[in-house]
Amino acid sequence: MNKESRILIVGHDDIMENSLKAFLKGNNYANIVSSSEIGLNPTIQASVYELFQSFKPEYVFLGSTCSGGIEANENNPAEYLYHNSESQNNILYASWKFGVKKLLYIAATCIYPKDCPQPMNEGYLLTGPLEKTSEPYSVAKIAGVKLCQAFRKQHGLNAVVMVPATVYGPGGDVDIKTAHVIGALVGKFADAVTHGGQKVTVWGTGTPRREFLYADDFVRASLFLMETYNEERMVNVGSGSDISIKELAEMVARITGFKGSIVFDETKPDGTMKKLLDSRYANSLGFKAQVPLEEGIQRTYAWYKNRKE
Repeated sequence: MNKESRILIVGHDDIMENSLKAFLKGNNYANIVSSSEIGLNPTIQASVYELFQSFKPEYVFLGSTCSGGIEANENNPAEYLYHNSESQNNILYASWKFGVKKLLYIAATCIYPKDCPQPMNEGYLLTGPLEKTSEPYSVAKIAGVKLCQAFRKQHGLNAVVMVPATVYGPGGDVDIKTAHVIGALVGKFADAVTHGGQKVTVWGTGTPRREFLYADDFVRASLFLMETYNEERMVNVGSGSDISIKELAEMVARITGFKGSIVFDETKPDGTMKKLLDSRYANSLGFKAQVPLEEGIQRTYAWYKNRKE
């Protein structure tokens, strides 16, 4: 991939699509098309074909076209299964049909079983039942992984699969109805500070543990794999450590200056109790995340404050 390469980024105006786009444009890559920016509906095959015929992408970053936290998954199971499945089917088929040089498929940690051994190795895919709250989305993402491998085997498409930990950072979703946990917590605690709120409610018991990957590290990993990796095996990319939701909420409260009480609503689902990726394979290839969680949240909060002002 060089500065003149034709690059397509497929997402849903989310942090992954926007971070990749911002980095590439900021580093003078001249031919970038972002699906959200041009209003592409990737579920419509004719629209995808038209784009591939006119733009002729050489490299494709294929992320999710619908995603969110536990509440969003519970409220949109059909949309998350249909939209992601149909979109990735169309993009992958067009990538083969129109001669794309390489495609990076961005999966998600929920593809692994609910009670997966920890840390989660790439070999644990399809070894047990999925977490019910995110099962439709997970099924779509697993299908995407297998479709990449099938196109590689049957047609020689150089499709590579990356499994990042939950990506967060400036530009992420902070809508509490749709956001992943860090975006939702930053929004909740920051708004409580602004409006003098004395209580912030967090879904679940606070005991589940999660791993997070800062947006800059996600971009570095994506480019690293696009430029250097050409194998069928999935590649987990995480920070190497996890944190409980309780500890995370307390960290966000401290960073935002919230002095009130944190209440955990135990009537709400926890989701999977622990999701820590085994990133040793990525490390052996030469990639390691760099941004510590607290520093990443501080940067995210600074962005959020500037955005609100």
